[in-house]
Amino acid sequence: MPPEPQRAELPPDAVEVGRIADAWGIKGWFRVVPHSASAEALFSSRRWLVQLPAHGAQRLHDALPLTISQVRRHGNALLASACQTPDRAAAEQLKGARIFIARSDFPAPPQGEYYWVDLIGLKVLNREGVALGQVKDILSNGAQDILVVSAAGADPKPAQRLIPFVEAYVDNVDLPNRRITVDWQMDY
Repeated sequence: MPPEPQRAELPPDAVEVGRIADAWGIKGWFRVVPHSASAEALFSSRRWLVQLPAHGAQRLHDALPLTISQVRRHGNALLASACQTPDRAAAEQLKGARIFIARSDFPAPPQGEYYWVDLIGLKVLNREGVALGQVKDILSNGAQDILVVSAAGADPKPAQRLIPFVEAYVDNVDLPNRRITVDWQMDY
């Protein structure tokens, strides 16, 4: 019987980037469904942390480290091989696993582009300095991305604004100070 694989803690900056759908072929490759159409992090990082579907008392923050040897596109999915999966049987054991990569291992985005994970939680202010709320989510409607901004107030259900994440409305994204300045008013 092979030894139990070493578990690792998910780092605090771990970002879920995809899941393992199933084994592919007989040489230990597996099919990955990325959460993003642009899966640069999966291609650039050689250390993935996978969280197998929970069974019994498995701790939620436990993960298995995988040393990735190859990744390539395959239709809408990716194919990957890891040192820990020498054959199909090993790859089949990863079916359904969630894939995490440390945010610090992501490649730097081009100037003026941002990873969604970096925008979530930023404060949103308009040009007059009025706080509109905080980015809770980002949606894509095919033509553009949209910031979902939630403003806490006296009402138990916070007000929600949908602000197009386009140059016409977004003046500045200041990641170090964790804020976005927009051309938007309270009554929009």
